[in-house]
Amino acid sequence: MTSVPVIGVEEIDAALDRRGAVDAIASALRDGVDIEADSPRLFSPLDSGEFLLMPTQSPEHAGIKVVTIAPRNTERGLPKIQAWYLVFDAATLSPLAILEGAHLTTLRTPAVTAVAISGMLQADPRGARDGIDALAVLGSGPQAVAHVRTLVDLMPVGAVSIVGRTAGRTAELVERLRADGIRAASGDLGDTRDADVVITATSSNVPVLGRADVGDHAVVAAIGSHGAERRELAADLMTEADVVVEARASAFRENGNLLQARDLAEWQTGAQPVTNLRELVAGAFVRREARPAVYTGVGMSWEDLAVVAQILRSAPSADASPQRGNTDVRN
Repeated sequence: MTSVPVIGVEEIDAALDRRGAVDAIASALRDGVDIEADSPRLFSPLDSGEFLLMPTQSPEHAGIKVVTIAPRNTERGLPKIQAWYLVFDAATLSPLAILEGAHLTTLRTPAVTAVAISGMLQADPRGARDGIDALAVLGSGPQAVAHVRTLVDLMPVGAVSIVGRTAGRTAELVERLRADGIRAASGDLGDTRDADVVITATSSNVPVLGRADVGDHAVVAAIGSHGAERRELAADLMTEADVVVEARASAFRENGNLLQARDLAEWQTGAQPVTNLRELVAGAFVRREARPAVYTGVGMSWEDLAVVAQILRSAPSADASPQRGNTDVRN
C-alpha cells in the first residue's frame, strides 16, 4: 500500500515563506498561466453549511481545495472555515500529497494581493513606487495579519493603522505587530484618507469604504467579501477608480464589488476598463492622475496550485513522483 504525505502547517511554513509565495504567484503569471480559463469555484450545500470546491490543473499537477464552511461552528468554539488541498500528478492523476488548506489560503491570498499592490504602485502616474509610507487595514482577523506581514516582508512599510470593529481584538493585533518591530497603531477611517495603501479584509456584506474615504492616488485592495451579493467597496469608489481583478471571468461571475457598482453588461462591454493580474505584471496597467487604483479579488484555484507546486519542491515529506496503487495517509 502506497502512502500519501500530509503536509501540515509547520511543514508548509518550513517549505515556503511569505516572499516565496509572492514569487510563486508572480512567476505563474509571467510564465503564462491562463487565468481567464481557470475552473470556476463550485459551491455545494450541506445540512450544516456548504462545500466550496476549487479544482484546477497545470502542466505538472492537478489540484483541488476542499473547503467546508460551517457558520454555527463559532458557537461550538470551532473554526467556521476548514480546508484541505489534494494535489495529483497531471499525467497519471496519481495522488502526490495532502496539504492543510486553511493555512495555505492564509499564505496565498496576501501573496496575490501583494503582487497586485506592487504592480499598482509601480504604475503610479507620479512615478513608480517601491514602498508604502502609510498602510491602513480594515479588519483584525487572520487575513489582516497575514497581509501586513506579507507586505512588510516584501517592501519598506512605514506606519500601519489597524481599523477594526472590536477594540480589544484590534489592540491585541496591534501589540502582536509591534512585538515584531512593525509600526502599528489602532486607527479609524480618518487614517484611510492619508494612507498610500488601504486593504479591506472584512466579512462585511455592505460597503465599508467609499470614494471620500481614500486619497486621490491611493491604492486599495479589497479581499474580504466574496459573492455577487456582498461588497466592501461603495459604487462611487469602484466607478471612479482604475480597476484590477484577478481575472475578468471570475470577477464578472462573483465579485460583488464590481457587480453592485455597475450592471454586468456594462463591465462586459467595456464601460470601464478592467485589467487582470497577468496584464498588470506585464506592465499593461495604466493609472490616471488623481484617481485611486482598486484591486478586488475573490480567490482563484490557480493561485493555490501555484503556491502548492512550490511547497512540493521544498517540503521534505513531499514526493513529486506519481503514486500508484492503493494509498493510505501518513503524517
